[in-house]
Amino acid sequence: MQTLFKDVLGFLKFFVGIYEGVRKLLIPPKAYSWQTFIYLSVFSWTLSFLAVGYVKSLIAFLGWLFLIAGTAWYTTDDPLRVPGTFMPVGAVITGFLVSVFAFGNQEDVITPRTIILWPTISAIITAIPDFIEGTDIKTTAKLPKPEVRERIIVLVASCMLISCWIQFYFLMDNWLTQYPSLLTDNFNRSTFVVRIVEPVEPGTTDETKPETKEEIQKIPENGVAILDGIQIQVEQTLNNTPWSQVEKWLIDATPEVQKLGNQVIKQKLGQYEERELWRVEARVANIKSGYRLDLLSIWTGPSSNPKGYYLQKSCRIEPIAVSARTSRIPLSEVEERNTVAEIECDRLSKFIAGDPPAQR
Repeated sequence: MQTLFKDVLGFLKFFVGIYEGVRKLLIPPKAYSWQTFIYLSVFSWTLSFLAVGYVKSLIAFLGWLFLIAGTAWYTTDDPLRVPGTFMPVGAVITGFLVSVFAFGNQEDVITPRTIILWPTISAIITAIPDFIEGTDIKTTAKLPKPEVRERIIVLVASCMLISCWIQFYFLMDNWLTQYPSLLTDNFNRSTFVVRIVEPVEPGTTDETKPETKEEIQKIPENGVAILDGIQIQVEQTLNNTPWSQVEKWLIDATPEVQKLGNQVIKQKLGQYEERELWRVEARVANIKSGYRLDLLSIWTGPSSNPKGYYLQKSCRIEPIAVSARTSRIPLSEVEERNTVAEIECDRLSKFIAGDPPAQR
């Protein structure tokens, strides 16, 4: 019985300890405390949901100020330092709140600018107390000692460098989002971009995989999409068209293909900024059975190859004879033979490094 009583008493003491800890955390010991600022921020945000117009914005603004003040006060009472530095963890938390408050928006609370400026703002918040001395009632500005100033400069400069690297990451991410064809280039000589997974040509197995360390150039998907779209348009335009009209069309093939290419680029690449860096041209050559039409999608953007690159898809256009009846006369009596074009294009596009061939 005594053992059971001791166990119950132990459980009661445990729950009383938890209650006292929560009570000490939530109930401020005096009116002027960090808990008061936190409660004021919650109260302000609650009121802002009920308000409208500029009053809502004003109340929400005050709520942010109360939250930042309360968090800064709580985290600096017994500061925990970031390992290897004299920066309090509280300054990092407060810096994040200040960055979100200053550079966030209603649609996106956390924006790239918020993350970029976070380390620098945290360093500035860490340095501010070294320039102030006094009590809670009266404070004055002061100039820190030389060794303290040196420490502050190193901290702020280091955090600014971190901010620069974070900004560089977002910049590269935006480039690769808006210009996805850059991902297919060769980054072997790049100091900043490292490809984690090596690209492999289609059909390559472990046995046939190249042993050299040179990176394989992948074919840009957007360039392929442009040629595939133009191929469909050209086939619809020329297939089963009278041969005389086809020959006239081939005389001015480049302007015609460019017109079709602009439509395809607008349709396929409308969401990418790189649509301005693709150019479409055509080359026509005589062959024994007819003509060869080379469709070119030319990349004019940055490339590891000084001469750039382009994609090519060849189409063979040949004349064929078809039979047709003349009106009101049976085919057995009179037969008229017409010559029309038949077009057949390559299934895959070819990647070619260097300048495109000159027009003839």
